Amino acid sequence: MKPINKKLRLLLIAPTVLILTYACSDSFLDQPALGALSEDVVANEVGIENLLIGAYAALDGQQDANNALGGGGPWEAAPENWVYGSVAGGVASKGSFGGDQPAIDQIVKFISNPSNGYYNTKWKAVYEGVARCNNTLKQLASDETISDAERKNIAGQARFLRGHYYFELKKMWNMVPWIDENTEDPKQPNTEDIWPNIEEDFKYAYENLPDTQTEFGRANKWAAGAYLGKTYLYQHKYTEAKEIFTTVINSGVNSAGTKYDLVPLFKDNFDAATENNAETVFDIQMVANDGTGTIANSSQGGKLNFPYNSPFRCCGFFQPTQDLVNSYKTDEATGLPDLDDYNTDPVKSDMGLNSTDPFTPYTGSLDPRLDWTVGRRGIPYHDWGYHPGKDWIREQSYGGPYAPKKNIYYQATADQYSDQSSWAPGTAINVHIIRFADVLLMAAEAEAQTGGLDQAMEYVNRVRNRAANPNGFLKDYIDSSNPLAGFDESTDAANYNIAPYTSTQFSTKDNALKAIYFERKLELAMEGHRFFDLVRWGIAEETLNAYFDYQGNITTDVRGGRFISGIHEYYPIPQAQIDLSVDESGLPTLKQNPGY
Repeated sequence: MKPINKKLRLLLIAPTVLILTYACSDSFLDQPALGALSEDVVANEVGIENLLIGAYAALDGQQDANNALGGGGPWEAAPENWVYGSVAGGVASKGSFGGDQPAIDQIVKFISNPSNGYYNTKWKAVYEGVARCNNTLKQLASDETISDAERKNIAGQARFLRGHYYFELKKMWNMVPWIDENTEDPKQPNTEDIWPNIEEDFKYAYENLPDTQTEFGRANKWAAGAYLGKTYLYQHKYTEAKEIFTTVINSGVNSAGTKYDLVPLFKDNFDAATENNAETVFDIQMVANDGTGTIANSSQGGKLNFPYNSPFRCCGFFQPTQDLVNSYKTDEATGLPDLDDYNTDPVKSDMGLNSTDPFTPYTGSLDPRLDWTVGRRGIPYHDWGYHPGKDWIREQSYGGPYAPKKNIYYQATADQYSDQSSWAPGTAINVHIIRFADVLLMAAEAEAQTGGLDQAMEYVNRVRNRAANPNGFLKDYIDSSNPLAGFDESTDAANYNIAPYTSTQFSTKDNALKAIYFERKLELAMEGHRFFDLVRWGIAEETLNAYFDYQGNITTDVRGGRFISGIHEYYPIPQAQIDLSVDESGLPTLKQNPGY
């Protein structure tokens, strides 16, 4: 049975005392919410375990969306960061039309201000997770009955989760206040770099968590090791990152004890029936039809992101960009991407055409991952039939002709893995925080930065070779176990062609890094990483402004966008939080980021 992330609500203002939690269960991820417990009830091992469950429950970012802490749609704090990481990173358009969720347009074009409500919703949702971790640790410290092994396990999980929440805050806003279980005054300034604190949380988790856990959804030692490596990488501590990634790659196992590896088929990472596999380092667990009558546990943050006027009903957001689609072109002879001029001779689309107008899909050489990432006209949309083009697009001139695909459940298993309890669907497809392909590519980056070009190429090619598995090509999936009425391979299948890199492309550090950066774009597209990658590589300004210039000639949504170095690497601190931070002197303790 697939484990699920239970919904647990804690009413907390910073790390204080009023706690709402779940009843205990042998399987901590399988039970519905039962109500509120007072502090004396949680002052034991059972209660502390339930506090830990609450810290996990906040991972989906939805605790704040519709409760007493105040408003905001669930998509504003979506844990997959589809707005802040993918749309702002140029791999996806906001989608829908200009008048729908216009606050996203401001974020994407880097013209937003601190009063944009999206930032406040995200800030509160992530600090809610921090508060739950702190409550768990504070209560754990006061209990003398728990065994040393269990104490380390609980503390390790809580500190792993706190490290995750603070990593989210750090990459979004850079300078944020550190509040832990020993902080008495929540109105802390944001004047200290919190990277050392995040490192310490992941180090503790790595050193104290067991290799395996009793439930798959819990963090283990190796997930902590991978996240510690990611923390080093973001700080450009490449030697430290290389060392921990090497250990994780060679020795790491998932929480069920399966050695980390790439699953044979790329698509199996985006199907609820085949996830929680050897590639899973840490996922936010999602479930459909949990008996609550809501989609709260069904990836609610992505409920807008389905083709419009389609079997999914709503809402036409999160459309892949032409820039992304062009990135999947490969050379007919070498099977390699064009790292420099991929937007020259773009992949043919049905832009400007009605669904009744004749259209023949692009016949050039393509990376097969394109059609598991992007829905495009004339190509099967999983097992839902052929993507019809404009009929499934809300406003083609605004967001373009494409639809997302990694978040789309399959028709054959929709009864089990979709949830229709709301005006837009939910899905049981997990949110990937770190998967093994991500680890390999981060490790390749650390290797290239420290002179290990051959090892870097080996890691990248491991990812590309999996993509080259013909059993994972869309046409073979359609031909074999999932026949599609009317499918004709000679006319309906793309020309897939992908090959590994050679030492020619990895002959220098700069060339190797260029290939690694591009491979992350291809492999992890639409998974919330792109903007944060561009920022940490120091190439956000040149990349995003080139994107605005190119994409703005195709769609109207990004026209007027401009990224300015020294300002837009981080989002503005929410004005509402600055106002709330006023101390006894009458001055705010939070300082705004430069340029806002």
